Amino acid sequence: MMCIVCFSIFSFSKCKNDIEKKVLVNYGDFDPETVKGYDYLIIESAHFSAEDIKLLKMHNQNVLAYVSFGEVNESASHYSDISKYTLSKNEVWNSYVLDLANKNTRQAVFKIVKNNIEKKGFDGLFLDNIDNYTSFGPTPYKLAALVSFLKEIKEKYPTTHLMQNAGLEVLPKTKDLINSIAVESIATDYNFETSTYKLRESKDFKERLDHLNMTSQQFGLPTIVIEYADTRDLAKEVLKRMSSYKTNLFIGEIELQNIPRYEP
Repeated sequence: MMCIVCFSIFSFSKCKNDIEKKVLVNYGDFDPETVKGYDYLIIESAHFSAEDIKLLKMHNQNVLAYVSFGEVNESASHYSDISKYTLSKNEVWNSYVLDLANKNTRQAVFKIVKNNIEKKGFDGLFLDNIDNYTSFGPTPYKLAALVSFLKEIKEKYPTTHLMQNAGLEVLPKTKDLINSIAVESIATDYNFETSTYKLRESKDFKERLDHLNMTSQQFGLPTIVIEYADTRDLAKEVLKRMSSYKTNLFIGEIELQNIPRYEP
C-alpha cells in the first residue's frame, strides 16, 4: 500500500474566496462513503456509478472527472475508436497523442465529456495533458483545435467546472473557458527513468514558483499544486519548502491510486 499526503494552505489566486481549499486527487477505486470534506475531488469516473457520484457530491464540493484532452491509453474505453487517428506515442506514460482537429477524435472525447456530465452527474472535469499544446509539447500546432473544443463544451455546459492541468503558456487562449488551474511538481522532481522521488533543485524550484505565482495573479484563477513524495520525511520537506507561499497543495505518490493515510 502506498502512502499519500493531502493538505492545503492558502491559494495563489487573488480571489479571496479561493483560499484554504482541501484537495484530493485519486484515480483508484474507493468506497464513496469514506471520502468527505474536500473542496476539489478529482477522480477516475470509470470506477463510479451515478449513485456514487451523487453521494460524493453530498459530502464534497467540485467533484471532477479526470479526462485527458491530449492523450489516450490502450485501456481507455474510446481507444479503439480513435487509435488510428493518434499522432505519436508518449513513451513515459505508454499513451498516444490525440488529434483534436480530427472529427472522429472530437466526437469520441465529447462522448466521454457528455457521459461524465449528463449521465454520471459530475460537477466538472479535470483536463489533463493540456501542456501538449504548448511550445514544450508535441502538438502546439493543434492549439486552435483545443480552444474550439473547449468553446464547444462551454457552450453546451456553461455551468460545468473545468480545471486545466498544466499548460500555463496557453492560458491567454483558454482563461475564459476554464474555472481553475492545476500544476504539478513545483517543489518536487520525480525521475521516471529511475522511479525515484526527490526535491527539485532550489533555483529551478524558485523559478517555477515565481512563474506560477505571477501567472495566477495575472489571470486570477483558483490554483492547486500537485506534488509527489513516497515518504513522510519527503512530504515534510515539501511542506516546509512551500509553507511560506500561498497555495492549495496536494502531495501523493506518482500513481495517485490511494486515499491519503497520513499527514507530514
